[in-house]
Amino acid sequence: MAEAQLAAFLEKVHQLNAFVALSEQRPELRQALRDCAHHHQVVELAHAYGFEIGRRWGDQAPPLAPQQGSNLLGSACPPPGEERVRVLINGPQLRLEQIHSCQAASPEDSWYDQTEHEWVLILQGSARLRFEDEAEDRELNRGDGLPIDAHRRHRVVATDPAPGTIWLALFWPSP
Repeated sequence: MAEAQLAAFLEKVHQLNAFVALSEQRPELRQALRDCAHHHQVVELAHAYGFEIGRRWGDQAPPLAPQQGSNLLGSACPPPGEERVRVLINGPQLRLEQIHSCQAASPEDSWYDQTEHEWVLILQGSARLRFEDEAEDRELNRGDGLPIDAHRRHRVVATDPAPGTIWLALFWPSP
């Protein structure tokens, strides 16, 4: 492990330990932690108390002034609940998109039912997807890829808060 990675790891451990210590001193914070349903709520709660615990191992902070098109991880996070789509390649047999989501989710009663096949890859953050034919959500984290057959109904259950979830999505026609 490089020195910079070790320093980032130790800082996260420090932030976590300080947040835990505060929760042991403040019953209202401990109860708020109990009320959290998932990781993102814990990260938001910690942030509200001045702790930054959300960055995953190996994630770097986004650049301060990204240049448009120069870095797939350098785009500004869209507003909470929204996503931004940028077409990177568009041809007759394939389309490649970068999707940047921030606390985005499909409407409860809405399902994607695409005529194209799709393959997604999480470049930054995480997401939970639900397939209509499966009982449990699928958790995708940085580096996870997933093929989605044409007409396989699915929806986005949740994506990360800022700096958000960045996907690559490759689409191609169904024969």
